[in-house]
Amino acid sequence: MSATAVHSLWTTAAEPIGRIPSPEIEYGQLAPVLIVVGAAIVGILVEAFVPRRARYVAQLFLSVVALASAFAAVVGLAASGHATTKAGIAAMGAIAVDGPALFLQGTILLASVVAVFTFAERRLDPADHGHRVDSFAAEAAAVPGSDQEQAAVKAGYTTTEVFPLALFAVSGMLVFPAANDLLTLFIALEVFSLPLYLLCAVARRKRLMSQEAAVKYFLLGAFSSAFLLFGIALLYGYAGSVSYATIASVVDGSVGSVDPALAATMGNDALLLIGFAMVLMGLLFKVGAVPFHMWTPDVYQGAPTPVTGFMAAATKVAAFGAMLRILYVVLPGLTWDWRPVLWAVAIVTMLGGAIVAITQTDIKRLLAYSSIAHAGFILAGVIAATPDGVSSVLFYLLAYSFVTIGAFAVVTLVRDAGGEATHLSKWAGLGRRSPLVAAVFAVFLLAFAGIPLTSGFSGKFAVFKAAAEGGAGALVVVGVVSSAIAAFFYIRVIVLMFFSEPKADGPTVAVPSPLTVTTIGVGVAVTLVLGLAPQYFLDLAGQAGVFVR
Repeated sequence: MSATAVHSLWTTAAEPIGRIPSPEIEYGQLAPVLIVVGAAIVGILVEAFVPRRARYVAQLFLSVVALASAFAAVVGLAASGHATTKAGIAAMGAIAVDGPALFLQGTILLASVVAVFTFAERRLDPADHGHRVDSFAAEAAAVPGSDQEQAAVKAGYTTTEVFPLALFAVSGMLVFPAANDLLTLFIALEVFSLPLYLLCAVARRKRLMSQEAAVKYFLLGAFSSAFLLFGIALLYGYAGSVSYATIASVVDGSVGSVDPALAATMGNDALLLIGFAMVLMGLLFKVGAVPFHMWTPDVYQGAPTPVTGFMAAATKVAAFGAMLRILYVVLPGLTWDWRPVLWAVAIVTMLGGAIVAITQTDIKRLLAYSSIAHAGFILAGVIAATPDGVSSVLFYLLAYSFVTIGAFAVVTLVRDAGGEATHLSKWAGLGRRSPLVAAVFAVFLLAFAGIPLTSGFSGKFAVFKAAAEGGAGALVVVGVVSSAIAAFFYIRVIVLMFFSEPKADGPTVAVPSPLTVTTIGVGVAVTLVLGLAPQYFLDLAGQAGVFVR
């Protein structure tokens, strides 16, 4: 081949093929997520460069400031109309900035601030070798019980990496309910799941149980992620796009031009139904609904209790937000297909969680099965398929998240020689030994049970009313029966605390620092305010309940 021929080939190949357009990113509308991600990255640099003794204060300050700033950004966006009139799609169609997204992001950020206070608690355990200790292993990489671990404890090491890990988890949770295409949804799921797998494994006490919990969570979480990803692939084959709006337009038949390469599979209902079922399975796993709940009791029991509270509250908020968006934005044309499935899931979740909880002897496992039952109650609001359904679910998630974090914060206070005393028999007579702590825990239990004048009653009333008006009256009957069953074991714990004789060798109640006191105080305040005067927050959820399409 001659030199001129080669040269001519080269010149034709090198001809410009047009400019690649640069993405248009609305940084202001993405500010809450960007602040948290930025703080998480700074947190990693703090671990690398700040002296060990100064890291704890630096990380705690950074985390609280970042979460508070992100919440201020959410409030600013809502105040400037992005929850209502200016609601729209940002980041080249990847993120929705609308009422439900901002409401859920605000809930996640507020819950995360009080959860971070429990992460930072250092007064509950007696000092070890003159160093104050928290709930996390001195050196997470050390083999439990090894010389390396003992040396780390003696040297006063602390795992301050939990703060940036929590911030990364929060950043994923902020994106998850706001994701406007399936790929963003999947990436957000992984961003918040992977830090949680790690956080579950770093308990200071009961290290092996903690690591077992993390492995179970990781393996089952990988399963659920695989289902979700397979479902995304099938939905892409069905609609030729991962964008929510495009899939919705293909579902209701209003799509415009069709890519010839995808014409053969587009509109194939088998792909749609199987793909949607798989995506729904991935989301039901995250909310802990039966039959995808198997991980919940083991992980809640094995993880460090501050992590359990954070995970139980914030993950549910994010996952239900994502589920609402998919069902109401992508698949309103399939309501007749998904409602019967969710009916069945909601019924077995409500009854399964309530009935199995009666047999539990560990307080953390009992709260885990209680959270499964609550997932069923929230599904009742999702099934309503009306604007009231959306707003009732938003309100319930707000109420539930603070009760949960507060309840797990109380669990950290009741301790014996082996750390937290989570066996129910140890809680006998707690009301006589420490009336204030028992009374606070009783308030949270009554809220879980849905007793009037607590946030739990307002939330249940809202979701059941929406479900009844949406034509799911039979589901409400099952929900009320489940609530009655659940009330039995909540009341049983209250009776145990106040009307049993305390044992001589019973646990003590540790005196917490102002951090945990703040967490519990906020939990009680929110529980009572949302129970006594819920109307403002119900109206707020009602205004925020409209998805941008």
